[in-house]
Amino acid sequence: MNFFIAFIPIALILFLMVGLRWGASRSGGVGYLSALLIARFFFGAGPELLAYAHVRALLLSVDVLMIIWAAFLLYRVADEAGAINMIGQALPHLTADSGMQALIIGWAFASFLQGVGGFGVPVAVIAPILVGLGFTPLAAVVIPSIGHGWAVTFGSLGSSFQALMAATGLPGEILAPISVLFLSISGLLVGLMVAHAAGGWKAVRRLLGPVVVLGTVMGTVQYVVVTSGFWNIGSFCGGLAGLLVAYPLARRVRGEQQDNGELDGRALAVALSGYGVLVIIILAVQLIPAIKTFLSQVVIQVNFPEVSTSQGFITPAGPGRNIPLFRHTGTVLAYSSILAYLIYGWAGLYHPGAAGRIISGTVRRVMSSSVSIASMVAMAVIMENAGMTDTLARGLAEGIQSLYPLVAPWIGALGAFMTGSNTNSNVVFGALQLRTAQLLGYSAALILAAQTAGAALASVMAPTKVVVGASTAGMAGREGDVMRKLVVYTGLLVLLISLLTIIGVWIHLNL
Repeated sequence: MNFFIAFIPIALILFLMVGLRWGASRSGGVGYLSALLIARFFFGAGPELLAYAHVRALLLSVDVLMIIWAAFLLYRVADEAGAINMIGQALPHLTADSGMQALIIGWAFASFLQGVGGFGVPVAVIAPILVGLGFTPLAAVVIPSIGHGWAVTFGSLGSSFQALMAATGLPGEILAPISVLFLSISGLLVGLMVAHAAGGWKAVRRLLGPVVVLGTVMGTVQYVVVTSGFWNIGSFCGGLAGLLVAYPLARRVRGEQQDNGELDGRALAVALSGYGVLVIIILAVQLIPAIKTFLSQVVIQVNFPEVSTSQGFITPAGPGRNIPLFRHTGTVLAYSSILAYLIYGWAGLYHPGAAGRIISGTVRRVMSSSVSIASMVAMAVIMENAGMTDTLARGLAEGIQSLYPLVAPWIGALGAFMTGSNTNSNVVFGALQLRTAQLLGYSAALILAAQTAGAALASVMAPTKVVVGASTAGMAGREGDVMRKLVVYTGLLVLLISLLTIIGVWIHLNL
């Protein structure tokens, strides 16, 4: 009975978002209130426990939201300057072959955009470009939707991965290697699916070589960058590497050339400079000890006392989330945004009132997602501190047992579909997956890699993202057609993660 009561907040979010099609912010609020009431009256969480849980949730929310706000601010700085449009216009100059265009624009460029923006930006930006190149509106939405999924966890400057660390309390050094390995492997299948969506099996056979080269380069670069500790620019560097490799590849698959006008190399260099600044700042903060030490002097951290419920569930004493205020990824992004703004302004790319439009556009775009993340973080922390997550984990461990590695990615996928976000899925299910893995004796790193990889790949078909993409490609009202195309591709990708998880668990248990 306790299992089903503990599951009510999650079931409510599922019902409201999938059944009634409520937004994530409203659904998250209901989930939070239900978790609060159930924790208080069914699991014996007292006022002191709930007060500390809210402080923990506040710290976790700030940790994640700092990155989300600053990442979208940097995107708006570049977009207002026309930098995103400039990069998009330059890509068709490389090749006139439609399949190769899909790989470069709908896969490599989509991954690059996910690395620096996220929040549905890749599909919203790329779909109109593909329509202009002659792709059908349906293909124009499906191609970038599939193409950026493998880059979600380490995209948006790592906000989803930051949420996974915050929700589980495990460091990136433990979580990153297997997570990035799963996603880098899935990237190869993503490339084949992009080619298939662009031109069927004929395109897959014709472009097999470029897919293998692009997928290997992007996946390897992302893996090396993430495992080197730079997980916040993993997808950005992977996508950028894909764009660089695309040039020699496109020369081999030129197609029937069309007149796309003359490419302005200087304008393209200026457009990319804003992101060059980002890489330089992140490398400086991470690799130069004097800078890292100087920026690490101010840290936000709260030490929490031990609390327990009337039923005996104990949350041990310990520190909350550590937030180095001036070295935090979100703060580094803010530095980059300011410098990028100055560069684009110096180049004369802004019109009067640009700063106001950048700020207002950022606030409008991220406010709703910020509310949903804050409410779902609060729900997840309350459930964890009240013993509800432990109850769910024990129920799953007893009911599924040896099949859990197969199911774990689908739990992540379900969370991403219902909340529209890999970040939210990691927040809602991260602690649950961790506790279940511990109870069953599985590697926490493997199960949590399955969680975030499944969530990343399934997040592309969340209704909220599909609506955004469809609206920019003239597909408004036909979102169902997009969902039907995406469900097969997404299902196969999550199934791949299930198989990788099973293989990983077998290796771990037999070593």
